[in-house]
Amino acid sequence: MHRPSPPFGARGFTLVEAVIVIVITGIISAVVAVFIKKPVEGYFDSARRAELTDIADTALRRMARDIHGALPNSVRVDGTGKYLEFVPIKGAGRYCAEVGVAGAWLPAPTPCADPLDIFSGADNSFFVLGAGVPVVAGDSVVVYNLGITGASSVYDTAPLTSRRVAVANAAPFTTISFTATGTPFPLDSPGKRFQVISTPVSYVCDGATSRLLRYAGYAIQAAQPIPPGGTPAVLAANVDCALTSFSYTTTAQQRSGLVMILLTLSQSGETVTLQHQVNVENTP
Repeated sequence: MHRPSPPFGARGFTLVEAVIVIVITGIISAVVAVFIKKPVEGYFDSARRAELTDIADTALRRMARDIHGALPNSVRVDGTGKYLEFVPIKGAGRYCAEVGVAGAWLPAPTPCADPLDIFSGADNSFFVLGAGVPVVAGDSVVVYNLGITGASSVYDTAPLTSRRVAVANAAPFTTISFTATGTPFPLDSPGKRFQVISTPVSYVCDGATSRLLRYAGYAIQAAQPIPPGGTPAVLAANVDCALTSFSYTTTAQQRSGLVMILLTLSQSGETVTLQHQVNVENTP
């Protein structure tokens, strides 16, 4: 008996045809995957490098802004090059050194009733020339810090130190008082300048956690603390501390210094290294 053929629109694929289509599709997919694998991997590698570069650049700029505000001659780096410490300046001004004389640097001299006798250990206050400088509890006042241990260093202990513990003042902040040590400041500032400081700051490359850390809120110490106290804040992760380092050099006249930062970040086989130089003003 003859079976009639199905209408043309109702005809479908045979099993053999379906298998052939699947095999051909698999071959084409495999060929396409071979050709697009490298470009896709290259895209992800480029994106990862760009992200690492952005993180490193942001960290370096943040550090540079911080270091630019360092107290003159307060930058120091340990022997391993993994610890950078300095003392940030909170405020600065000029002190009056003679009764009724404000100094030629002011266009309109301000009378002074409380000059600073830099050579008297009993004098514990002075009048600020120009705009007032706020001082809070825990601050210190520094005069002519040269960074010379035993002569004029902010890291030295009293009385042979360029800093004195300050007393909080009130508006208009034109008088600054501090704890008298019984000995005078080591040196007088030729420009009659002073700085107000609080606590040091340290940048540390922590090899155990592969992070760049910023420490703050710990006490000033004669020897550079390793590791510092205080609470660390994470500045960057995925840091290769074996290839990251700090260095510090000064000019022959000690009037300026140069902080060199070499920062290397690594992630998933990608490595980015950036180098940054920060000029430090060391004229106190």
